[in-house]
Amino acid sequence: MKKIIFGITSLTLGGAEKVLVDIANKLSEKYDITILTIYAKGEFEKQLNKNIKLKSIYNFAFDEMTDFQKRKTALKILLFKKYYYKKFVKSDNDIEIAFLEGPITRIFGVKNPNVKKFAWIHNDISKVFGNKLESKIKIAIDKKTYGKFKTLVFVSKDNRNKFTEVYKDVRDEYLEPVRKRVVYNYINPENVRKASMQEINDKFNKATTNFLIVARLTKQKRIDRVIEVHKKLLEKKYKHNFYVIGDGPEKENLEKQIKKEKVGKTFHLLGKRENPYPYMKDADFICLFSEYEGYGMVIEEAKILGKPIIITDTAAREAVENYKNSVIVPNTEEGIYSEIREILRKKIKNFTNEKEEYNNDKIIQKLEKILEE
Repeated sequence: MKKIIFGITSLTLGGAEKVLVDIANKLSEKYDITILTIYAKGEFEKQLNKNIKLKSIYNFAFDEMTDFQKRKTALKILLFKKYYYKKFVKSDNDIEIAFLEGPITRIFGVKNPNVKKFAWIHNDISKVFGNKLESKIKIAIDKKTYGKFKTLVFVSKDNRNKFTEVYKDVRDEYLEPVRKRVVYNYINPENVRKASMQEINDKFNKATTNFLIVARLTKQKRIDRVIEVHKKLLEKKYKHNFYVIGDGPEKENLEKQIKKEKVGKTFHLLGKRENPYPYMKDADFICLFSEYEGYGMVIEEAKILGKPIIITDTAAREAVENYKNSVIVPNTEEGIYSEIREILRKKIKNFTNEKEEYNNDKIIQKLEKILEE
């Protein structure tokens, strides 16, 4: 049985983290799987199959550190990646997979000719780092790092194309181009359907239309402009509610904005929910209004539940290409406003009540083929 070690920052609530858990659980039927996290105490750890080995570099959670400790730890990993690789990664594994951009990819990028190395890219590299000097340094370091991997795996064609724009020609030590493959996110549909049946205490106001966003509260997700859209619609007397499940660094700013705009009774930050699926099942629409995306894991979950989906025009468009119950809106505040207004006017021609059959077995089949290349 081949041995595979996956690396990720942590298994806290998040799209890439959920995908890794489902992929690892599925592959553990055929492979000997280990997952290495930099930080421990992730909520998804308890969802791993018992035959999967889990280990962490640090036995505490990322959020338990101060800002100074976070910067110090990131610098240590950058400067001493060979030490971390030798102590925590290097073993008798056949395949090493860095499943997230950043520190874990730098650790797994340490040279080892005895194993096959893969790196996953989940986001739009052209935007995720920004344009500051620090970002340009990271890009220069990471271009060299990605050349240490046999294959780069992207969660969308758009991600692959944006990566190529930023890093141009990534080559390995033999000056051969690094292979690039696209594998869409896999998620176990039965787990989603089963979890969606759980009873919840927070009930939506069924007297109005309820829009739900499930996302980490970061600038990328642009919850701030959704608040502005919501306020404008209320001013035009369109009754509706927005609910947001998730936590993150923008939480305080969003709370202040909600208070300032006086929309606290209809725009609800629900915080973290380990099981968001009952909320998704009960919502009228699932929304993802990000400024940029890698793929948008929540879209797959919404498709499994047969929910109407509204997204901005990002890489997430690939997730709804063959899904009739969806609409893509311009990636602007006005674009979002116009579509929500039309929905609230009951002009919902773009949506259907028909449930579409969901099957993603081909994703695992493609992944296994790539691992065996």
